[in-house]
Amino acid sequence: MKKYSSFFKILFLAFAALFMTGCVHDDKYDEPNLDNSQCQDLTATLTIAQVKAFYTGTTYVFPSTSTDVMEGYVSSTDETGNIYKTIYIQDAPVNPTQGFVISVDAVSTYTKFPQGSKIYIKLNDLALGTYGGLVQLGVKDELVTTTNGVSRIPEKAVAAHIFRSCSIREQIVPKVLTLQEMAGNDKLLGALVQVNDAEFDKKTLCSTFAPDGFTVDKQLNDPTASLTTRVVRNSGFASFANQQLPAGKGAFIGIFSKFNSSYQLYINKVEDLADMTHFPRKDGLTANPCIYDPANLAPKTVAEVKQLFSGSLTTITGDFVLKGKVTANDETGNLFKYIYVEDETGGIRVNINKTGLYQDARFKVGKEIYIKLKNLYIGNVSGELQLGALFNGNVGQIEEADVYKVFFDTNKPATPVIPTERTIGDLSTADVGRWIKIKNVQFKSSEIGNSYATTLPSNRTLEDCSGKTIVVRTSNRATFAGEEIDDGKGDVYAILSIFNGQYQLWLPKQINADFDNNRCDGSSPASIIFKDDFQSGLDTNWKIFNIAGPQTWTTSNQGAGNNFYGVMNGSGVANEDWLVSKEISLSGFNKYSVSYLTDGNGSNANPIQVLITDAYSGDPATTTWTPLTGKIDTVLNGFGFETSGRVNITSYAGKKIRVAFKYISTPTGSATWEIDNVQVKGMN
Repeated sequence: MKKYSSFFKILFLAFAALFMTGCVHDDKYDEPNLDNSQCQDLTATLTIAQVKAFYTGTTYVFPSTSTDVMEGYVSSTDETGNIYKTIYIQDAPVNPTQGFVISVDAVSTYTKFPQGSKIYIKLNDLALGTYGGLVQLGVKDELVTTTNGVSRIPEKAVAAHIFRSCSIREQIVPKVLTLQEMAGNDKLLGALVQVNDAEFDKKTLCSTFAPDGFTVDKQLNDPTASLTTRVVRNSGFASFANQQLPAGKGAFIGIFSKFNSSYQLYINKVEDLADMTHFPRKDGLTANPCIYDPANLAPKTVAEVKQLFSGSLTTITGDFVLKGKVTANDETGNLFKYIYVEDETGGIRVNINKTGLYQDARFKVGKEIYIKLKNLYIGNVSGELQLGALFNGNVGQIEEADVYKVFFDTNKPATPVIPTERTIGDLSTADVGRWIKIKNVQFKSSEIGNSYATTLPSNRTLEDCSGKTIVVRTSNRATFAGEEIDDGKGDVYAILSIFNGQYQLWLPKQINADFDNNRCDGSSPASIIFKDDFQSGLDTNWKIFNIAGPQTWTTSNQGAGNNFYGVMNGSGVANEDWLVSKEISLSGFNKYSVSYLTDGNGSNANPIQVLITDAYSGDPATTTWTPLTGKIDTVLNGFGFETSGRVNITSYAGKKIRVAFKYISTPTGSATWEIDNVQVKGMN
């Protein structure tokens, strides 16, 4: 029996394996399998227009007892991932008069409600509100503090409110509009529209729809007699994100939307742009400019390009091309409107009048690109040879509208950038522009406690163990400008530049100078006991006390990209608000310090107070506090964090402390105060 049992087990496993192999799907999208278990035909009592009319400026909630039903036709699909947790509908499959937005906390809705489906929405307990000024259907959420906001319909509730017709599915015919006509057709927001003879702007040509993980806008032109532009909003999570934008003109099909006063279009699927292949374009382009043709182009190395410099600003007149690997870009803001490229003969800076270069696939670090050199300029800027366009008698930036003429993707994957190893003493002008590595260096002891930069670009001095030094230059625009420099020793990876005879290092990222080893004198770097950069909000490490006034501490990244910080604004009324840290134990080290960043903006305002205690009562008003002596921002009419430096708190060794920020405002003195990068460190 055991033998037979084993035989049947083997036979069963083989059969199961064969069955599973036969069920493996390829990467193609199939038409959703729409069974009748999720469909229901209802009778609509309200049109889309009638439903939208309920919204009059504040959130409207349909009663639980409501029996009203709205109907519409699905104009969107989230199959490609470009549309996220949203179902767009319109009131007719052909020539619609109304469009609408349904906000749902669900993905892959195309499998249940594919484009063209007629759907019915039971309105009981749902709510009307706005996001970015766009009226939409969702649910009322007590956590939404605005009077006109709604949240997404929970995924579990979608099945109870939204039903697909069992018998009706139509072909959605896009409504033809010009970009100019969109301004008078807000009723159609959410509908599928078509823009004829549309073309993507020259500034976006030869780029991809979106970089990985980022949502970006691409300008679309409607080349009529009166040129009108709109934006096409693309998600970096879309399946077509890394495909190149169509370079020709033709019919653009997408969802019509709006954010505040900006009209937007969303692509359902890239196949909807298949007609955008026609030339000539309205702007005069007669053929696809994104195709790299090496015919009649003579290759030049970086060293040969530098040799073209004649001693003064030089126009490159030859049909030359440079192939180089991108070694640094503007991802952290420390480099601004330029990149560095390198080949085996050297590196060179290329100036481009465009922000967010790192979001362009051509300028990703590690990518090889072709650079057409004809009509570019090479010039000497404070001792450094640079490539670009003519500006005020010297080399400036290549205009954004000309980027497609100059830079071409090799279509090879990015590969690691290998640094050239040097010591400080070995550096030469031949290394300027190169990605280099200098081993076993440290910031001078006089720099310890400083941030990389303050309100202006700043120099910090690196040294090796023999005493040779070099400057690290950091822009105040860098995302890590306010970070405290490491006080250990290690290897630095950077671009070498030169300014009036002085070598400088530019760090593309803070991690390029991550020093964890003991210093040259044998002392160990400080250890972080507590750190908060406010990227995760205030809940984990802080307690908020709102003593007086309606405002309270929060976090923001306004004007700072991905960098969040703590912020308090009294808004012209009397406030007293505290932000008190969690308990921090000072044990295991001989010396301790605290540091923080502050930035104040306003006039006639009280300064932020930074306090410490080792006897916290649970109530800041009954706790005895000691002011900390670190520097705070005193330039209240500008933007930029001031570093406190390391404030010695060794007197609290062996105790448990809390750090607090106290904000006071009055009706006549109300500033905005921002704080960031609070750190407590221990050292031996």
